[in-house]
This record gives sequence, C-alpha cells and structure tokens, in this order.
Amino acid sequence: MQPHDFWQDVHPAGSFDRAGPFSGFFPATLDDGRQIRLPIRPLADGEHALASLIINQASFDVQDALAADLAPKLAAFRPEVIVGLPTLGLTLAAAVARALGYTRYVPLGTSRKFWYDESLSVPLSSITTPEQQKRLYIDPRMLPLVQGKRVALIDDVISSGTSIVSGLTLMTSLGIEPVVIGAAMLQSERWHDRLDAFGPEWRPRVAGVFRTPMLKKAGEGSWTA
Repeated sequence: MQPHDFWQDVHPAGSFDRAGPFSGFFPATLDDGRQIRLPIRPLADGEHALASLIINQASFDVQDALAADLAPKLAAFRPEVIVGLPTLGLTLAAAVARALGYTRYVPLGTSRKFWYDESLSVPLSSITTPEQQKRLYIDPRMLPLVQGKRVALIDDVISSGTSIVSGLTLMTSLGIEPVVIGAAMLQSERWHDRLDAFGPEWRPRVAGVFRTPMLKKAGEGSWTA
C-alpha cells in the first residue's frame, strides 16, 4: 500500500484476518464487521506499535461510516449538543452532528482570537504533538449553546487520555458535565488510568467505533496483538 491509500475504503466483513500477525496495516473492525485498513506506527522502543487514524485524511465514505456507527451510540445518552475537540476531533464531531440531524455543533479551538477570554481556556497537549504547549479555548459566543445542555464531547482518537481530560477540564470549569464522550478509535488502554484519575464515572461514558490494541513486534515488519 502507498501511504495515501490508508483510510480510503470501507471493506466488507471478513476481508482481512483479525488474528494477526499484521504486516503493513491493521484491520480495524466496526460493529457490523466491516473493516478499515490503518497504518501501523512503531513506537520509540522498537518493540511496540499502534494503529493510526488521521481522520481528516480519510475518504468521505470512511468519515461517513465512522459517524454513522458512532451517532446511535451517542444518541443513547440523549445529548442535546455536540462539542468537538481540536484538531482532528472537529472532523468527526461535525459528521456526527449531521448524522444525528443537528444543524450545527460547537468546535473548541487552540487559536486564541482577540475576543476570547483566557479564563475560558485550559492547557492542552496531544500524544501526536507532545512538544507543543497549547491552550484549549471555547469561543465566549458559544457559551449559550452548551450551558445547561446535555453535551457529547467528541475527539477522533483517545490514546493517552491527555486531550480528552483537557476537554473535560474545560467543560467542568464551565459548570458542564458531559453525558458521553465519543471517539472513532479507542487506541490501546493507556488512556484508562488518566481518565480514571479524573473521575471513575467517566470511563463508562466513553463510546467508540472500534478499539485497537497495543501491538508487539513479532518479526521484521510483523506485529501481533
């Protein structure tokens, strides 16, 4: 596969072996059995790797499939508004809001506009850009859309848990307790401890399209779950 070929197709159920070992790609599997090929990214130790999803590089068919799977899982929690985490979570949040029949969603951001209030922000870091120290903001004009509402907080991937905890911290500072957290991919279980430390009530509120494991090296270019 070429690097630009990943995330472009939703394959029929059973297209790829789910048992491994895996070479070149990991077959993420939706609840209905359909599969999406994800690239495997080796970690710094050389002995472990993770499947990767960059949702804004995915085809519209893949984005729509992810949103269609996640939307009913969130609907069970009866959210009234969708809030998206930057940057990649915004792509999924918009698609899910449309799938649920909403006319808009609330995007959080990392770019401070001149009318923003610094008190309506929290520090933000990401597993993919750990060296960048940013802040997570909500536009003050968006506050009436979320205050007193049942909020679904959406990110593209939950991996280390840092981004989703930042989102929860910001919501908490606004007096908002999201009813559900949504993501396309729940990447390994590394995020469990960080989310549990924020509050034991949160993990049962997490809904994902699919889960991917921490992979272990099985040979040159080969990985197992």
